[in-house]
Amino acid sequence: MRVADEMDITLGHEVGYSIPQEDCTGPDTLLRFCWDRLLLQEVASTRGTGAWGVLVLDEAQERSVASDLLQGLLRNARLGNLPGDSRVVVVTDPALEPKLQAFWGHPPTVHVPRGPGVCPTPVYRDTVPTDRVEAACQAVLELCTKEAPGDVLVYLPSEEEILLCCESLSREVEPLALRGPPPRVLPLHPGHGPAVQAAYEDMDLGARRIVVTHWLADFSFSLPSIRHVIDSGLELRSVSERDEGMWGLKIEVAHSDLSWPWLWGARRQVYNPQIRAESQVLRPISKCQAEARRLRARGVPPGSCLCLYPKSFLELEAPPLPAPRICEENLSPLVLLLKRRQIAEPGECHFLDRPAPEALMQALEDLDYLAALDDDGNLSDLGVILSEFPLPPELAKALLASCEFDCVDEMLTLAAMLTAAPGFTHPPLSAEESALRRALEHMDGDHSSLIQVYEAFIQSGADEAWCQARGLNWAALCHAQKLRGELLELMQRIELPLSQPAFGSEQNRRDLQKALVSGYFLKVARDTDGTGNYLLLTHKHVAQLSPYCCYRSRRSPARPPPWVLYHNFSISKDNCLSIVSEIQPQMLVELAPPYFLSNLPPSESRDLLNQLREEMADSSIESESPPTQEFGDACVLQ
Repeated sequence: MRVADEMDITLGHEVGYSIPQEDCTGPDTLLRFCWDRLLLQEVASTRGTGAWGVLVLDEAQERSVASDLLQGLLRNARLGNLPGDSRVVVVTDPALEPKLQAFWGHPPTVHVPRGPGVCPTPVYRDTVPTDRVEAACQAVLELCTKEAPGDVLVYLPSEEEILLCCESLSREVEPLALRGPPPRVLPLHPGHGPAVQAAYEDMDLGARRIVVTHWLADFSFSLPSIRHVIDSGLELRSVSERDEGMWGLKIEVAHSDLSWPWLWGARRQVYNPQIRAESQVLRPISKCQAEARRLRARGVPPGSCLCLYPKSFLELEAPPLPAPRICEENLSPLVLLLKRRQIAEPGECHFLDRPAPEALMQALEDLDYLAALDDDGNLSDLGVILSEFPLPPELAKALLASCEFDCVDEMLTLAAMLTAAPGFTHPPLSAEESALRRALEHMDGDHSSLIQVYEAFIQSGADEAWCQARGLNWAALCHAQKLRGELLELMQRIELPLSQPAFGSEQNRRDLQKALVSGYFLKVARDTDGTGNYLLLTHKHVAQLSPYCCYRSRRSPARPPPWVLYHNFSISKDNCLSIVSEIQPQMLVELAPPYFLSNLPPSESRDLLNQLREEMADSSIESESPPTQEFGDACVLQ
């Protein structure tokens, strides 16, 4: 929008943009700003590289999976099939320059000098505070009482701490005797949805903005009025999850996914492939991030930068650059994409940083279990269809299975909700809110509860106040509504069968469970002692149900279900299974591949499943063999 305003042209004509569920471009568009994951899908769907003359990859130092993989695919394409005289421009922090130079074969480099302004000298604390939120609040209040001019940017590790800090500051700045209007406290994180735009809006004359954020504002965020930065030096990782202007060229500008974080629930995930789990890690930011945060207070005269940690902490603990996301995420979607690109082996693709071999092997094994690969290791017919969906492979498989089990309408809703709006945003704040939430819970578990939440949201007219009263994220639910429509359109385009709504009927309950098990048989756990200690089938980890699970909110003496299917397993201070529903082990034996059950690690759960499989096989043989008397009668009739 800013480019269109400065060039005095209409947005959507010469200048446009593409983000999930919204394409503001046209046949005359010469400059397109594009989300990097969308551009990756476009590049991966054809052997060519798209109808563009210049591609600008911005903020490459953020090391998103899409940005790194785009560079790998384009480096391969550079050898012969780039259209015409196409150019690739990579914009990055100087710290990443040597690696990119070597990766691209030492292309020409342009160093862009910084604009006018002076960087502040950082002030370090002698020790790391025991309470980061309190320390950050006190630093902000000191700036307010000194009435130092300019807005304030506060960096904390997690969304939870951001909310606590905002609540505390909102209470404490109100009674301060300040000249002019009181400061406005603004949270900036993915869970806040499009409301983050409030940080960019013009404020009342003289009102100070206090923006509280985390890694989101390291690179992609820019606000000229920021003059003071308070940096905790930490981030919380959850371990798992662009002018054909004057010269007749068409330019694509690909931005990192962090530019539109609320659209896809941007959580920073670190994935452990050996146990198929995410975990939460509190760790130092990189030196590159620390420098980017300091530069936010650049100006004339310079602002201030308070680091809530000793200088030695940064020098000894912080890595030079952010960790590449491709080394910390579940690689199944990436491998599926490479297979679609007809790169038979992921090792054939060039990576800035190569993922661990065990992570690639785990991804291939998971895709094989899902029947996405044929005997030669290439995409099967099913795998080709799975690669069409903007979903994790297991969720796409469950959606396809719903065509067989006649529950497509419900599974479309569930796929959209699991992707965009999985559950409540915070614990109940009052007895009234708790009662409103219980009314949305379904007896079959969290998956059916999500469907019930979505249907109630639609019946409310997508009312934001309705969501706030129940602790639901209105922006995420709106996104789920758009995503559901996109998935439905995709299924119609590839001519997959649909079904009529039947949510709540006994047959639909069983069909929905079968569709889920068809995709999520890798994510099943069994209660080993009847108290909610769940042993995961694929490895010997014990976990409990999430505090938000509907089974936890039921009044005692309700017992936890003996067998459950879960959406996420997170390793943290209390290992949690999130989005959980009860299943019957017979259904697992029936729908999971036999070789998957055979490959499970030794456990009582595996023995029970194998015993059940034998019993079901014997029962099947008996039902197929006619009784002797009936056989004799048939002979007589002949």
